[in-house]
Amino acid sequence: MPKAIRLHQSGGPENLRYEDVEVPPPAAKEVTIRHTAIGLNFIDVYDRTGLYSMPLPGVLGREAAGLVTAVGGKVKTLRIGDRVAYALNYPGSYCELRNVPADRMVGIPDGVSDEQAAAMLLKGLTAQYLLRTTHRVKRGETIIIHAAAGGVGSIAVQWARVLGAHIIGVVGSDSKATIARELGCDHLIVTEREDLLTRVKEITKGKGVRVVYDSVGRDTFMASLDCLAPLGMMVTYGNSTGPVAPISPLELTKRGSLFLTRPALFHYVSTPRALANAARELFAVVATGRVKIPIGQRYALADAAKAHRDLEGRRTTGCTVLIP
Repeated sequence: MPKAIRLHQSGGPENLRYEDVEVPPPAAKEVTIRHTAIGLNFIDVYDRTGLYSMPLPGVLGREAAGLVTAVGGKVKTLRIGDRVAYALNYPGSYCELRNVPADRMVGIPDGVSDEQAAAMLLKGLTAQYLLRTTHRVKRGETIIIHAAAGGVGSIAVQWARVLGAHIIGVVGSDSKATIARELGCDHLIVTEREDLLTRVKEITKGKGVRVVYDSVGRDTFMASLDCLAPLGMMVTYGNSTGPVAPISPLELTKRGSLFLTRPALFHYVSTPRALANAARELFAVVATGRVKIPIGQRYALADAAKAHRDLEGRRTTGCTVLIP
């Protein structure tokens, strides 16, 4: 019987259980996937703790890669044996076998491994919409990327470099600064010993930046706002230190008529066509070799609790995969 990591009660990593599960045949518009690699993301922590609600008992995880082992009767685009990957707006990937809607699959191109696909899809599609749609980064712009050595950050830094941006990377430690510098950051700010706003003002000669990509949330939100030039855009897309407190719109006015957005990936890839186009652009930039997918850690699926502890303890770099 296939195994899965199941959550019966919201809370800490100790609540994750490695259990047998039953997987029925796929529905008419579904395919059955045998996972070969599963992506680990901070949104999994939000699901586990209850910050984002999910039905319990349930299975964590939003992305994975693997092989199609069965096809529903109305599926015409996939066949048994196809290598595919997916990123979904609901959990369920921490398992060996599952059924997934066929129209949420993307084929894995030659030259991309299953581990890379599982590690890149959710984080890479996030980087794609951040840099190419939410704010379309232009050559010569100065931008800030928080958690620059993390999963999304490590991809976004490389991609922004390809686009010709001037990148200020923000990290929590000197060891992560070394990684972020190798990825392509022009400047590094280490928050454990440097003040974000002071350093940004020094680097930009008081002008501020055009856009801030902030996945940290509560601890950096206001300082990030203060780093923006007039008419700049604040993109808050994560809550690794907790959700941002309510803010008056007048705070945006006082800082120069700023723009503020709290985007989510699945609004950008809500249709099969939008998903296919975004994935195509992601795979294309990876295929050039100028954006690499750094897999910093691998854990057995059964060790998902340890993977969560390391992620929350900021002991991970780049992307992390669970191996069934």
